Amino acid sequence: MTALDALASQVLKNCDISDSEHAGVYSVCGLALRLRDLYKWAKGLPPWEEKEASEILAWIGDKEELWDGLTEKDFIPLSILGKEYDPFDTGGINAVLEPRGFLYGAGYARSLKPTFFLAHIEDKQQVDGHTVYTLGRELARDLFTIPALTQDDCVIVRRQSATLFLWDQIIYIKESGRHALRFAMEHCGLKDGDPKELQRGLATIFDAQRETYIYHEIGELHDTGFDAHIWREVIAAYPHSPVELLARAVKDLLADTNDAGALSHIIRERKEASLGFYVAFIDGLAKENFPELRVAFQTFTETGDWQVIEQAVAHGHHRARKQAAFIMETYLAGKEKNEEEWAKAEIEKRLIKRK
Repeated sequence: MTALDALASQVLKNCDISDSEHAGVYSVCGLALRLRDLYKWAKGLPPWEEKEASEILAWIGDKEELWDGLTEKDFIPLSILGKEYDPFDTGGINAVLEPRGFLYGAGYARSLKPTFFLAHIEDKQQVDGHTVYTLGRELARDLFTIPALTQDDCVIVRRQSATLFLWDQIIYIKESGRHALRFAMEHCGLKDGDPKELQRGLATIFDAQRETYIYHEIGELHDTGFDAHIWREVIAAYPHSPVELLARAVKDLLADTNDAGALSHIIRERKEASLGFYVAFIDGLAKENFPELRVAFQTFTETGDWQVIEQAVAHGHHRARKQAAFIMETYLAGKEKNEEEWAKAEIEKRLIKRK
């Protein structure tokens, strides 16, 4: 076993420990999709290739048996060139790995699930004063499929995870997003609804989305609407709750709608395909809290007037700032009175629509 194989094995061990403890943060359907993605990664399959259900179920059974033996286990340190590192010491680990062409990631995802990965570096560049890595083949990863993230003030785009993520977004898109998806595909020179065309064009779609991922993360780094320290406290105080989902949605909208964010970049650069994909994929609480975008997009497809998109983004940003302020003020008031549950109920009552 090479030193790289040994390191990947250690990272995978921590991935399995995390998954064994935190698989419950996903819904049954959500877990099934993530296990399917993890299976495809483990077997080196493209996103569109589906194996027999019996084969996948057997693999999932083996994985769950492995997880059963890892419950309540501590994460292991990573041994690199004879030195041990805490698995969350990304700075120290990457100081060793980056000159060798690899990047390691560690942090906390939805519901504070620990997440880890190890991948080849494809590209490193500067974008608006920020270091941006594009990663290729992943040697280790967990259940969490994410296209991009920030780490140590850098932006990281995970190509392999992003293509799995994009494929699922397109294949499982809701009817309400199909018009925008068709618009985006046409502006990529692709036909919507043709699986073979989608397979051939997935790299083109990733290229269209890559800058959106990058500028979303840059927008997060520049956001001043949601205090990062308080946001982390809110997430930690209310994991697995509608308030956590709301706080994440508001933070994402603030990132995308500020002057440094994804939508502002799309408007400045007149990126029709990227705009179409953004409108097609926006969902959940983010979609509920940004209703003017879909209306503006419909007008845009008829007129080509970017000003209507710009106005919608400004309205969305203003609303998201107000929501962030209310979440922070209510959370801090509850914390001061030692009534966190009261704060949670107030935030849900004021900002989350009940259906």
